[in-house]
Amino acid sequence: MKKNIFAVMAMATMVAFTSCNNATTNVDGGSASDSANTTGMKIAYVEVDSLMTQYKFCQEYAIELEKKSTNARNALNTKGQQLQKNLAKFQEKLQNNGFTSREEAERQQANLQRQDQDLQELQQRLAAELESETVKYNNALRDSLQNFLKAYNADKKYDIILSKAGDNILFANKQYDITADVINGLNKVYKSAFKDTPKTK
Repeated sequence: MKKNIFAVMAMATMVAFTSCNNATTNVDGGSASDSANTTGMKIAYVEVDSLMTQYKFCQEYAIELEKKSTNARNALNTKGQQLQKNLAKFQEKLQNNGFTSREEAERQQANLQRQDQDLQELQQRLAAELESETVKYNNALRDSLQNFLKAYNADKKYDIILSKAGDNILFANKQYDITADVINGLNKVYKSAFKDTPKTK
């Protein structure tokens, strides 16, 4: 589950970088290096995997989502196991002619069907809540990245800041890697924002 959560976060990070990249000038024709050499374009990139594991916001985000996911899974498992027990008891009683009437058996069966429906509705509700929470955190992650990169790039003057995740970039010279700068800067901003947040009593 944690791996899936990081995958979602990584996707949100790439979206954030894409949004930043869309604000730059597109260059048609020729290789990226040719364009950079011809136009004097300044390019940098950030390792998304490192960002996901070292940015404090992402670390706390992943823990929170994992906790919510675990709680939801436990709640569903508990109710599911109880339903299975009730079904087993119903089947045993039915086979042993334990019901005093057909109507009693039908009432019990209808009750089990309601339990099953309740379980399905609970599953849908918890899934929707987790998805909503994921969207909220992804939006916050995207905004924090975009706001930081905008301020960071005011002095650096990079034309393009790329996100490097997996093999989406086949080769990148380490001299264009600004991952450490970005992570350190993001963590300073996050720590400052957290410190300035009024504590509730």
